[in-house]
Amino acid sequence: MSSLPDSWIFTASCPSQLGTVDVVTRFMAESKNYVDEIHSFDDRVGKRFFIRIEFQPQGDDFSAENFDSHFAPRAAEFDMQWNLTPPHHRERVAILVSKFDHCLNDLLFRHRTGQLNIDVPLIISNHPDLRSLAEWHGIPYYHLPVTPETKPKQEAHILDLLAQYDISLVVLARYMQVLSPQMCDKLDGWAINIHHSLLPGFKGARPYHQAWEKGVKMVGATAHYVNNDLDEGPIISQGIQSVDHAHYPEDLVSKGQDIERITLFNAVRYHVEKRVFLSGKRTVVFSN
Repeated sequence: MSSLPDSWIFTASCPSQLGTVDVVTRFMAESKNYVDEIHSFDDRVGKRFFIRIEFQPQGDDFSAENFDSHFAPRAAEFDMQWNLTPPHHRERVAILVSKFDHCLNDLLFRHRTGQLNIDVPLIISNHPDLRSLAEWHGIPYYHLPVTPETKPKQEAHILDLLAQYDISLVVLARYMQVLSPQMCDKLDGWAINIHHSLLPGFKGARPYHQAWEKGVKMVGATAHYVNNDLDEGPIISQGIQSVDHAHYPEDLVSKGQDIERITLFNAVRYHVEKRVFLSGKRTVVFSN
């Protein structure tokens, strides 16, 4: 299930050592915070501990400031970094898109129906095609065309808009542009991308048609954080579906787009519900 609307979310990580679970859960009990959901993981390879708790305060005097001040001395013993997210928190999300509308349409529908706790104050595109969809949802649409020569200026404009709208998460909903290394560095850890996952890998134009020509037996999608490794950032969510000889290229495209939109939705939901921890080049994801 998704996060309870009235629950606070506590997330933390620290070096692996004895007592990590106890220090958190004991504090929750002593502070009269009722735990609704708890997930923890100790990475034996990275030697790091991760925990996520949803809780509802039982006392009338609860505040984030009091929680932090009382928990800080105990956390210091474990070199623990933590964060509190209040109930009804909504991430401010900028969606970048090109011409394909399936992922954008899905995110906007889930935003409008309350399935995603996000605000979408703007949509940015290098094409004008989806302006009417944005306008139907009442969201400002910025058409920023780009060429190899204008890419630095266009990306600088995007970054200015992200700052202007106080954006905390960027979603590349089939934004068909390779970001510059400088742009990837700026978005590292707070931008999510979606792309097809076909085996073997088919790059370039019409990947599903290439896959059909090779008789591919599976189609899929991967959602990951943006970094300087093209389409190889830390993975958040993946989806896959079997196909066979009876599926023609247009069938593969249709199935692939369905998987892409669901996979991207899951990745965005996990991120905004604070279920994703970055652990080097990998992720720890407390999916539900």
